[in-house]
Amino acid sequence: MTKIAKAIRVEGRVQGVGFRWMTLMVAQQLHIVGMAQNEADGSVTIEAVGEPEAMAKFTAAVKASPSPSGHVTHYTERVLDPVPAYSRFLVR
Repeated sequence: MTKIAKAIRVEGRVQGVGFRWMTLMVAQQLHIVGMAQNEADGSVTIEAVGEPEAMAKFTAAVKASPSPSGHVTHYTERVLDPVPAYSRFLVR
Protein backbone atom coordinates (compact mmCIF):
# COMPACT_ATOMS: atom_id res chain seq x y z
CA MET A 1 0.00 0.00 0.00
CA THR A 2 1.16 3.53 -0.70
CA LYS A 3 2.47 5.56 2.21
CA ILE A 4 1.34 9.10 2.83
CA ALA A 5 3.17 11.89 4.62
CA LYS A 6 1.87 14.83 6.61
CA ALA A 7 3.35 17.90 8.24
CA ILE A 8 1.43 18.62 11.44
CA ARG A 9 1.59 21.62 13.74
CA VAL A 10 -0.06 21.58 17.15
CA GLU A 11 -0.49 24.39 19.63
CA GLY A 12 -1.74 24.42 23.19
CA ARG A 13 -0.21 22.75 26.22
CA VAL A 14 2.21 20.68 24.14
CA GLN A 15 5.64 21.50 25.59
CA GLY A 16 6.94 20.34 28.96
CA VAL A 17 4.24 17.68 29.32
CA GLY A 18 5.80 14.69 27.51
CA PHE A 19 3.86 15.38 24.31
CA ARG A 20 6.70 14.51 21.90
CA TRP A 21 7.65 11.34 23.78
CA MET A 22 4.06 10.13 23.94
CA THR A 23 3.72 10.95 20.23
CA LEU A 24 6.79 8.75 19.66
CA MET A 25 5.11 5.88 21.53
CA VAL A 26 1.93 6.19 19.42
CA ALA A 27 4.02 6.36 16.24
CA GLN A 28 5.91 3.20 17.16
CA GLN A 29 2.69 1.32 17.91
CA LEU A 30 1.26 2.30 14.51
CA HIS A 31 4.51 1.86 12.51
CA ILE A 32 4.67 5.57 11.70
CA VAL A 33 8.07 7.11 10.94
CA GLY A 34 9.01 10.78 11.04
CA MET A 35 9.86 13.30 13.74
CA ALA A 36 8.47 15.63 16.41
CA GLN A 37 10.19 18.78 17.57
CA ASN A 38 9.46 21.73 19.85
CA GLU A 39 9.32 25.16 18.24
CA ALA A 40 10.40 28.45 19.81
CA ASP A 41 6.80 29.75 19.79
CA GLY A 42 5.61 26.92 22.09
CA SER A 43 4.13 24.73 19.34
CA VAL A 44 5.23 21.26 18.22
CA THR A 45 5.94 20.35 14.61
CA ILE A 46 5.50 16.75 13.50
CA GLU A 47 6.33 15.07 10.21
CA ALA A 48 4.72 11.64 9.89
CA VAL A 49 4.87 8.94 7.22
CA GLY A 50 2.77 5.79 7.17
CA GLU A 51 -0.04 3.73 5.68
CA PRO A 52 -3.33 5.69 5.32
CA GLU A 53 -5.24 3.72 8.00
CA ALA A 54 -2.38 4.04 10.50
CA MET A 55 -2.02 7.75 9.70
CA ALA A 56 -5.72 8.31 10.43
CA LYS A 57 -5.28 6.72 13.87
CA PHE A 58 -2.06 8.66 14.46
CA THR A 59 -3.56 12.05 13.59
CA ALA A 60 -6.59 11.34 15.77
CA ALA A 61 -4.27 10.54 18.70
CA VAL A 62 -2.24 13.71 18.12
CA LYS A 63 -5.39 15.86 17.97
CA ALA A 64 -6.57 14.35 21.27
CA SER A 65 -3.05 14.80 22.80
CA PRO A 66 -1.18 11.57 23.42
CA SER A 67 0.06 13.08 26.71
CA PRO A 68 -2.51 13.01 29.53
CA SER A 69 -1.09 16.33 30.78
CA GLY A 70 -1.20 17.94 27.34
CA HIS A 71 -4.00 19.71 25.54
CA VAL A 72 -4.18 20.60 21.84
CA THR A 73 -6.01 23.85 21.13
CA HIS A 74 -5.03 24.28 17.48
CA TYR A 75 -4.16 21.61 14.89
CA THR A 76 -3.13 22.05 11.27
CA GLU A 77 -1.82 19.56 8.75
CA ARG A 78 -0.69 19.51 5.15
CA VAL A 79 0.40 16.76 2.80
CA LEU A 80 4.14 16.38 2.23
CA ASP A 81 5.10 15.58 -1.35
CA PRO A 82 7.52 14.03 -1.98
CA VAL A 83 7.32 11.64 0.97
CA PRO A 84 10.36 12.11 3.26
CA ALA A 85 12.62 9.06 3.67
CA TYR A 86 12.52 8.50 7.44
CA SER A 87 13.54 5.09 8.80
CA ARG A 88 12.17 5.60 12.33
CA PHE A 89 10.38 8.20 14.47
CA LEU A 90 12.70 10.78 16.06
CA VAL A 91 12.19 13.24 18.88
CA ARG A 92 14.23 16.39 18.30
